[in-house]
Amino acid sequence: MVKRAVLLANLGSPDNTDVQSVRRYLNQFLMDPYVIQLPWLFRRLLVSLFVLPSRPKDSAEAYKSVWLDEGSPLIVFSNRLQQALQEQVSIPVAMAMRYGKPSIEQQIIKLTEDNDLDELVFIPLYPHFAESTVTTSIEQVKKVITQHKLAIKLTVIPPFYQQQDYIMALVNSAQPFLEQPYDHILFSYHGLPESHITKLDKSGNHCLKNGSCCSQSHQANSTCYHHQVMRTTQCFVRQAGIDKNNYSVAFQSRIGRAKWLQPNTEDTLRELAEKGVKNILVICPAFVTDCLETLEEIAIRGQQVFQQAGGEKLTLIPCLNDHPDWVKVLASWSE
Repeated sequence: MVKRAVLLANLGSPDNTDVQSVRRYLNQFLMDPYVIQLPWLFRRLLVSLFVLPSRPKDSAEAYKSVWLDEGSPLIVFSNRLQQALQEQVSIPVAMAMRYGKPSIEQQIIKLTEDNDLDELVFIPLYPHFAESTVTTSIEQVKKVITQHKLAIKLTVIPPFYQQQDYIMALVNSAQPFLEQPYDHILFSYHGLPESHITKLDKSGNHCLKNGSCCSQSHQANSTCYHHQVMRTTQCFVRQAGIDKNNYSVAFQSRIGRAKWLQPNTEDTLRELAEKGVKNILVICPAFVTDCLETLEEIAIRGQQVFQQAGGEKLTLIPCLNDHPDWVKVLASWSE
């Protein structure tokens, strides 16, 4: 009988809300070559000279505004998900963070020491492909297995942006909010520099070349973040029965001066409010777990932006977190 275990992976979080903890986390995150895709020296100069002197202080204040008694929201909700999944399956389940604690290395070593494993089922908790999330997590797992000479089979669950069971779980988790009166629903996805997408288009003439590229069948779609988020949106609105005039798509969390995916979420919130939208729902399907980017960037800052532009109410639809339907989906992928 094959002995397997499941390793879930999320992005990570600082250990605490003090500036030093946030600086340490940001340094690890931003120095990943899959995140800032520049040669090491340029990346080091950019992070050390332009990010770390000021951003940790601002980010620390943002974290304080959403920090829970138990700790970081992302860590707390991720642990709840791990516990809920463990109750549904008969094999060991662990949760790791790509940056911060517990690390992927720590959790793999613990799983292999506590269990005589033949196979590790690795589930990166990112619905859409990006090198800065999916690839870096998978490569880290492979690195740990190689360095520690672990004789285990690695099975990776690929991005699930259009998997029917995932879409159904997403719609079901949002349904109580969709049943309430609202004027518009905004799908806000984590942004990405356009270069991260176009560099993966081997043809060089498809991704982001025209307004209809994402609706066309092309080999680049398997690694195109923009195509995949648009596909998730399309599947969601069809399943939920949302009118095509009642939703829009935008991208949040932009940093730096590189050209990022457009339109920007804050700009879109202003424009919608100025057009007379008073009551808006915002859903963030790029995240399966509520975190700084949803709880502070959308629910707090987004609310302020929307109201200052003339809107009245912004409601954040929670991420999947440990919703029972999502736990069932993960259980079906695990065994």
